[in-house]
Amino acid sequence: MLRTHTCGELRLENVGTEVTLTGWVQRIRDKGGMIWIDLRDRYGITQLMLEENQTAPEVIEAARSLGREFVVQATGTVIERKSKNPNLLTGDIEIQLKNLTVLNPAKLPPFLVEDDTDGGDDLRMKYRYLDLRRNPVRKNLELRHRMAQHTRIYMDAQDFIEVETPVLIKSTPEGARDFVVPSRMNPGEFYALPQSPQTFKQLLMVSGFDRYYQIVKCFRDEDLRADRQPEFTQIDCEMSFVEQEDILQMFEGLIRHLFKMVKGMELGEVPRMTYVDAMKFYGSDKPDTRFGMQFVELKGTFDTIDLTSGKNFGVFDAAELVVGINVPGAANYTRKQIDELTEWIKRPQIGAKGLVYVRYNEDGTIKSSVDKFYSEEDLKHWVVAFQAKPGDLMLIISGDAAKARKQLNELRLEMGTRLGLRKPDDYKVLWVLDFPLLEWGEEEGHPNAGRWFAMHHPFTSPKPEDISLLDSNDNIELGAIRANAYDMVINGTEVGGGSIRIFNRDLQAKMFKLLGFSDEEAKAQFGFLMDAFEFGAPPHGGIAFGFDRLCSLFGGADSIRDFIAFPKNNSGRDVMIDSPSPIAQKQLDELSIGVVKK
Repeated sequence: MLRTHTCGELRLENVGTEVTLTGWVQRIRDKGGMIWIDLRDRYGITQLMLEENQTAPEVIEAARSLGREFVVQATGTVIERKSKNPNLLTGDIEIQLKNLTVLNPAKLPPFLVEDDTDGGDDLRMKYRYLDLRRNPVRKNLELRHRMAQHTRIYMDAQDFIEVETPVLIKSTPEGARDFVVPSRMNPGEFYALPQSPQTFKQLLMVSGFDRYYQIVKCFRDEDLRADRQPEFTQIDCEMSFVEQEDILQMFEGLIRHLFKMVKGMELGEVPRMTYVDAMKFYGSDKPDTRFGMQFVELKGTFDTIDLTSGKNFGVFDAAELVVGINVPGAANYTRKQIDELTEWIKRPQIGAKGLVYVRYNEDGTIKSSVDKFYSEEDLKHWVVAFQAKPGDLMLIISGDAAKARKQLNELRLEMGTRLGLRKPDDYKVLWVLDFPLLEWGEEEGHPNAGRWFAMHHPFTSPKPEDISLLDSNDNIELGAIRANAYDMVINGTEVGGGSIRIFNRDLQAKMFKLLGFSDEEAKAQFGFLMDAFEFGAPPHGGIAFGFDRLCSLFGGADSIRDFIAFPKNNSGRDVMIDSPSPIAQKQLDELSIGVVKK
């Protein structure tokens, strides 16, 4: 080894020891007769000290030739620092330098390689290998390492076996768009990169591997945002001979284990909420339960109550839904603040047409933006419905039920942020259960327009008591079929989802038919799975956790990119290696790109 110690391990008990350190030059302070060098490696920073009367002239000359990020080897004696630095683990000592060797010089980096850098996102992504030297980024990857390590420890203790599944697989029409890979040896044919190992883990259950998991890379060719990447990592799991409760208990145990071992936290009770209640009270299937402000309907789709009609207010009269939230202690919001909120919710990203407010003042009076239409007596009924207290502010949206709920969900989250109620270190974990099995495609131009499609995926089993409804010709009954599915939500982010699977060939065939597959299409796409079901498939179910998302939540960050060593940007590009990029015509010809096999 070129070093005897790292830059993060020396302490007062090492005083008098001759050591050799290696690392990168973080900073140089030349005071004439004294020179100090901060030497950094993955483990920390150690200060090197040179003194004109004590250090050889050639060593001082070498020190003065250094620049930021030079790679050096330094040998000297550990001494106690006169001016200690309590912010460094090595802040009680320094190295009295005897020898200094430049292992590799460095160009001046394009940004400061320090905790508080002056580099913007694009610049740091272009020079990601420099960004990875910074403590915050390194700590994020160390957290990711510990998350993976403790996941494996827990799964191993529960008798799971880690099995690698193929990366080059068959393209399927369901779900997001596939990344496709041309086959040179089979001209005109293509592999797909897996969106998940779903069918393979089900085949492993047929194979008798009754407890499988894998920390696996997956790929989806979809639009990106802060919590999406074209390639991402899942903790993928499957179990045989289980019911839904077994899955919930097992993987709630995994999350408890990770919180305890990685965060040092004992996780409290994990409540459960049906999909119907999540949509009714939060307008979202992944509600943030760190704060209240549950939805209240004044004219409802879930409730039969109607406290708005018959007052000649056309906006409410024409609305399918009138729904709002009560913001505690916000009655003192000025008109300017409320107008700003109104403009915020009218932005194209949210699309609300307006916002009605009701102030329940501290003196008990009630003032609203619809006083022209509703008397104070009318508004008192609203106050009762909202369970408002003096000093509260009620914010109300109306319109199409689905859109209004989505818009109010955005407003609720925004108010939670503005009031400081969404603290990153306040963790609220939730199971959401009983999702609809099917959704109807209504958007024109969407691949699922005008047909039923699976809310989760086509291998999800209906609730046993709802299976008979699969034979119905009534769209209302079909829409009421509940999936034997579950999502885990942490702080308003879906971190995991799964289901009990279909394991019977006839039921799977019925599901494919309902989703619009012809017998030929089902056989071509999933014949291997249907055939496997005829050879003794056990009841089974599983779950997959978004590993990148889990890491970002544990790290208190919004973006998963900070927890991926070499992420893509929002356009799906790796700006460091300039990928994707064109390839030579010769390669295209070898791959028969443009040839379609009949």
